[in-house]
Amino acid sequence: MTSSVTSLKPYHTFSLPVYADEIVCADTPDSLVASWRHASEQNTPVLIVGEGSNVLFLEDFAGTVIVNRIKGIEIAEDDLGWHLHVGAGENWHHLVEHTLQRGVSGLENLALIPGCVGSAPIQNIGAYGAEFKQFCAYVDVLDLTLNQVTRLSAAQCQFGYRESIFKHEYRRGFAIIAVGLYLTKSWVPLLGYGDLAQLDPATATPDAIFTTVCAMRRKKLPDPALMGNAGSFFKNPVISAEQAQVILMRYPHAPHYPQPDGTVKFAAGWLIDQCQLKGHRMGGAAVHQQQALVLVNLDEATSDDIVALARYVRNSVAETFALWLEPEVRFIASTGEVSATEVLS
Repeated sequence: MTSSVTSLKPYHTFSLPVYADEIVCADTPDSLVASWRHASEQNTPVLIVGEGSNVLFLEDFAGTVIVNRIKGIEIAEDDLGWHLHVGAGENWHHLVEHTLQRGVSGLENLALIPGCVGSAPIQNIGAYGAEFKQFCAYVDVLDLTLNQVTRLSAAQCQFGYRESIFKHEYRRGFAIIAVGLYLTKSWVPLLGYGDLAQLDPATATPDAIFTTVCAMRRKKLPDPALMGNAGSFFKNPVISAEQAQVILMRYPHAPHYPQPDGTVKFAAGWLIDQCQLKGHRMGGAAVHQQQALVLVNLDEATSDDIVALARYVRNSVAETFALWLEPEVRFIASTGEVSATEVLS
């Protein structure tokens, strides 16, 4: 169904005053293909979004935005666990709630992550010690040109930190229509982060973890419905052990997480906070007061306000720590996605 209003404000969580030539909501694979082909025949740009929770529109989009609304949650059980088949247009947090209500545990650490299920494998979403790839069985990808579906195994998805094959080979001309998840019955609580560490491993339940995660996120992260934002704006940088040692000599208490390959991950929010940027404002955009990793639409911000603020934050961290933060948010120009790093350079 084509939208009669071309404002993109309701379709991305930054809620910026940007428009598209056409907006189409697609609730079946066939309607996705039809909308894609129509735009292609018109030789106009086309972009597929879920809930727009990880995009920054730099300007009006000179083409068609297709909103993926393919729904459905199927759960099958065997002796060892549960097999889930979930439509890409389902809300991720709704899925987490739904599974827990059905007595299916495993996704509780990923509660309240904004966006659709179809976006989860693109970013390999993660929080509080859990990542999407731990539960992924497969991803169904629709070739919009050939109208053919390919099922990719978790290994074929090439998951990394906020990384997957969907940012590369399957970036253009394809749409994720469903994901398959496997949640084992041999459940082990993940209690290594934040307030979760206060829970007793012997008695912690999935519901208790879910409640704690939701409380932590609500405490430090703004609700996009009340204050436009796209969650974590920058990735946590992963740097060499040598670089890490330089920072730790100056800041011995800096939050850092050694990785299996010898590199070290640092908390981007902490790095930004050390630059004393919480609350820093440019135009209608600001660094969030509680979580420095989040840039917010505080007062009718424009795309230029967000970009200027992001550039200032990135440059400040580089000057202080000699490392460059990489944006996690996807930057969308008038004809499609562009390099966020290049825009901010």
